[in-house]
Amino acid sequence: MEPKTATKRTRTRTLKVDVLARVEGEGALYARIKDRDVTDVQFRIFEPPRMFEALLRGRAYSEAPDITARICGICPVAYQMSAVHAIENAFGVEIDPAVRSLRRLLYCAEWIESHALHIYMLHAPDFLGYPDAIELARDNPDAVKRGLRLKKVGNDLMRLLGGREIHPINVRVGGFYRAPTKSELAAMVDSLKWARDAAVETARWVGGLPFPAAAYDYEFVALHHPDEYALNEGRIVSSRGLNIAIEEYEDHFAEEHLAHSNALHSYHKGRDAYSVGPLARYSLNYEQLTPLAKEAARSGGIDSTCNNPFQSIVVRAVETVYACDHALQIIEAYEPPAQPAAVVRTRSGTGCGCTEAPRGILYHRYRLDEAGTILDAKLVPPTAQNQKVIEGDLRRCLETNLDLPDEQLTMQCEQVIRNYDPCISCATHFLTLHIERDERRGL
Repeated sequence: MEPKTATKRTRTRTLKVDVLARVEGEGALYARIKDRDVTDVQFRIFEPPRMFEALLRGRAYSEAPDITARICGICPVAYQMSAVHAIENAFGVEIDPAVRSLRRLLYCAEWIESHALHIYMLHAPDFLGYPDAIELARDNPDAVKRGLRLKKVGNDLMRLLGGREIHPINVRVGGFYRAPTKSELAAMVDSLKWARDAAVETARWVGGLPFPAAAYDYEFVALHHPDEYALNEGRIVSSRGLNIAIEEYEDHFAEEHLAHSNALHSYHKGRDAYSVGPLARYSLNYEQLTPLAKEAARSGGIDSTCNNPFQSIVVRAVETVYACDHALQIIEAYEPPAQPAAVVRTRSGTGCGCTEAPRGILYHRYRLDEAGTILDAKLVPPTAQNQKVIEGDLRRCLETNLDLPDEQLTMQCEQVIRNYDPCISCATHFLTLHIERDERRGL
């Protein structure tokens, strides 16, 4: 009688989430696990390409701020600011210091509304065991009301400066179509003081959330300005020694197309993945925060650097404190510019701009002819730059938590993605999660 030989059984486990709320856009996650090894992780973005770079070709330079604003309903100011800075760079436009301050004020408004939305509506439910903010509001109505009111303050300030809170229409190359009066800005002071106090309380609140243990060695990349917390001017720096002018961005960073994603993956040449966004900004620019924002960071339980992606919610709260505090400083010192916009004289050339969207650096490049017609455009949004880092975090999450039941592992992966508040698009909120396990055991 022949001896029995060991056989192997293949067991495949598939986790699937057809709809993941609390992200912006349409995407999917695929992971394959074989013999307890994570062999493949793909953060798939299947939303159809929106062709904004092609739409800009042949348009007048003056149309760029309004066209690019339509890319995002949550962070339109970031697209407008990167566009105007890039085109002004090409034309050699110098702006009034008062206009510069108004641009920072408008950016503060966007940070307030975007961070409040993410903290209270999209991210906090993960830590507290709720499927969404509606369920969170049943047990914590005061917290959710605080978040909604905080977001409204940001929206109100955006409306005042931009003409409306979604896709502002008051931004132009050279400045604004209309500058606010001192009395109009003064009317926002009481609301911003309340918002500043609410943001401080938010930092304390989120600092007490249960955070998974995680500390990763990212290469952080952000704008840096020696005199202020960088919003829309500065040099591009990294935690590994990079320090370049914005015009040098494409000498150091590139994009590649991967079959599983309709969004290009960015990488640092010779180094691969890098991280942009709140953690990068905070860790590279802590010294430029206001004293109140630094105090809020301490109350939220974070040091001068933060490498735990789950604590990005705390950093967003700290940046909200900064945005409110800085907005009040700008309003207090404000004197209207002599003219709301500088004179723009067109010339042929190429210009680059990079500003700090709520989710990280947003790079624009435009090539223009003598009449100011856009011949070519390149836009690199933060989520494209973070895709490789997100996939790396997902791999770590899977490798660390292989023994969790499917449902819990799925929730952990979803939370990893929401740490980055990915802006896949701003129209829909779906993400499909698919994890396939292939486990072989000898019998």
